[in-house]
Amino acid sequence: MLHIPKVLNADQVGAFRARLATAAWADGRITAGHQSSRVKHNLQLRAEDDVAQELSALVREALHRSALFLSAALPRHIFTPLFNCYRNGGGFGDHIDNAVRYDRSASRAGEAALPVRTDLSATLFLSAPEEYAGGELVIDDSLSRRRVKLPAGDLLLYPATSIHRVEPITQGVRLASFFWIQSLVRDAGQRKILFDLDGAIQRLNLDRAEHPALIELTGVYHNLLRQWSEV
Repeated sequence: MLHIPKVLNADQVGAFRARLATAAWADGRITAGHQSSRVKHNLQLRAEDDVAQELSALVREALHRSALFLSAALPRHIFTPLFNCYRNGGGFGDHIDNAVRYDRSASRAGEAALPVRTDLSATLFLSAPEEYAGGELVIDDSLSRRRVKLPAGDLLLYPATSIHRVEPITQGVRLASFFWIQSLVRDAGQRKILFDLDGAIQRLNLDRAEHPALIELTGVYHNLLRQWSEV
């Protein structure tokens, strides 16, 4: 579970909000599975909506500029980002994301939708925490429960295998983009090792850029990635 700050800057968030203010919101259950549809009460943009397509492309560009996101997720496929809106008591009860999502937006005309294994889930917050009451993203794992409400423009990356929910909104409006990632490295433990090793290499590069161990450690990183990745 990782907080990635400032995926979008303040100006970008403002531009997103302006576009979403006039968007054609639909019932959020359009992407819910059988179980999730029973507890999902929000609004969502259809993937084929012009505003959704425009903003999805901008989210993808921002993700590819984020070194922290790329290091943590090691993305092979990023499901086309979607957009949701919670207001007027809307929430999303306990659920687990589908193991495989079919991304029609990523496939060519006439081809079948691209299957994406959901190794990781991501929520990109577009509303500031003080703009709404309730609406916390609550994530349960085997050791803890996290309640998350991040600044606008910040992203939370977390295991798609976790049980999670969005608490009902009691005041204001909560806007966000959400999507899933199929990683090059399927195993979460292996991804964590690579993320920690990459971070250590970057810190050593700042402190001791000429240290000969840097080449050796970088070699270890890439050899592990070569061994563990699915390309």
